[in-house]
Amino acid sequence: MTLRQNTRKIRIGNRVIGGGNSVAVQSMLSVPSTDIAGSVAQAKALEAAGCEILRAAIPDMDAIPLIETIKKEIHIPLVADIHFDYRLALEAAAAGIDKIRINPGNIGDDSRVKQVADACRSRGIPIRVGVNSGSVEKHILAKYGSPTPEALVESALYHVSLLERWDFQDIAISIKSSDVKNTISAYRLAAERCSYPLHLGVTETGTERMGIIKSAIGIGSLLCDGIGDTIRVSLTADPVKEIEAAKDILQAAGLGGGPRLVACPTCGRTRIDLIGLANQVEERLKEVKEPITVAVMGCIVNGPGEAREADIGIAGGKGEALLFRKEEIVRKVPEERIVDELMEEIRKMTAR
Repeated sequence: MTLRQNTRKIRIGNRVIGGGNSVAVQSMLSVPSTDIAGSVAQAKALEAAGCEILRAAIPDMDAIPLIETIKKEIHIPLVADIHFDYRLALEAAAAGIDKIRINPGNIGDDSRVKQVADACRSRGIPIRVGVNSGSVEKHILAKYGSPTPEALVESALYHVSLLERWDFQDIAISIKSSDVKNTISAYRLAAERCSYPLHLGVTETGTERMGIIKSAIGIGSLLCDGIGDTIRVSLTADPVKEIEAAKDILQAAGLGGGPRLVACPTCGRTRIDLIGLANQVEERLKEVKEPITVAVMGCIVNGPGEAREADIGIAGGKGEALLFRKEEIVRKVPEERIVDELMEEIRKMTAR
């Protein structure tokens, strides 16, 4: 599985997406736009967690100062989320925003669309056209009867055409539904019909538990199809959780860096606290950046064989475990030392 190579490249601040570049992880500030200090603090926390592109709502002119303030404190691109008022887009562009999310069909006549297109072109600012199941135009809904995948894509390409009319093509597209199947179908259709980079996400997924599951199915399926240039996991939760989930989805789809943990689900042969060990190892692996595979297995008889693709791992026994590398047993380790000795071996491996 490879990234789509036929998508256009667009630059968002210091980041390039599309054209086979790595998939970028996005999130959005969730504190009120009137809380400048809180916005800055959350922006810095998201960057530290691994956010690569950050979006902020700009609901009114009072929010414009957020742009300059936040950009002074972070090193990742900042996107202005704007609805309806083209003047906000013009002011955001003047304030140094790296990207604008707006739907050209919602901001008024051609002259307004042209002003936004011209302002963004002159400053090298891309525009994301974002469509969801609640924003499809009435005439398109009448044609399809409901926000079907075909309706969502037609709506998105309609908005894109309004920018193309003014020779603006520095565009990314998102086409989100709260229905996972519709989301998958819409993005697959969009990938067939255009070459603009696609920002993936399932909208309104809910709280952390089900939101992650829905996002993993929707975003993960598309990534495995080779579709998608940026992703956001939308959760009714702390947005830092969105970053953690997005990185996990990328890794599960074979697109993420860092270590990969494999662990067996335990069975009646298990004579060690495998669940506790797996959780400890997962936490400690956060300090490792290299792309190694680490196995935590419960059976001292079958563990090394079942985890033969792992670079290193342990197989538990009663009060002890076998430490192994690529199926070769290194030594026995007492239960209380398992995690420490495993991490020490990992450090030796990754230091080379």
